[in-house]
Amino acid sequence: MKKVVIGSNNPVKVRAVKLVFDVAFPQETFFYESVKARSFVKDQPTSDEKTLRGASNRSHDAERLEPDADFYVGLEGGVEDIDGELHEFAWIVVRHKDGHVGKGKSCTFIAPPIFRTLVLEGMEVGDISDRVFGKANSKQDMGAIGLLTNCVVDRTDMYRHAVASALMPFLHPSLYTHHLRM
Repeated sequence: MKKVVIGSNNPVKVRAVKLVFDVAFPQETFFYESVKARSFVKDQPTSDEKTLRGASNRSHDAERLEPDADFYVGLEGGVEDIDGELHEFAWIVVRHKDGHVGKGKSCTFIAPPIFRTLVLEGMEVGDISDRVFGKANSKQDMGAIGLLTNCVVDRTDMYRHAVASALMPFLHPSLYTHHLRM
């Protein structure tokens, strides 16, 4: 049995990781553990670079918290203000105990102008979604993307695709002759 440490206790992120690992590696059995890993970036990262760094930091902190695993997964949602539009996305970093790394980025969507205004005032997207849609703790449910798409795509879907992308070097190592290292 292989152990996967997920650098988050958010049920959406945990669910996405489990769904992907179980399908991507059908011959393996995994034990999953979620830990409250630190990102060492702001609670709401405001650039692509900071969001990727947050995901990488979470994968490293997950290893610090549980050093005996096979895989460490860091997940970080972020935003970036580009030409007056708020782009929302997530980065995933998967690290293997041997040091090999895979990275994946989710789809990007343009948040409504009110989201941009409130992010620039210092709010997190999850809190903004709750305020705008009259919800509670939506970031641990369908998330902003689910609310904005009427649940055609929810937060688990968004993270699931990015986790799968991050696993590509592990699924096809011969095509990735030198895994990315962080």
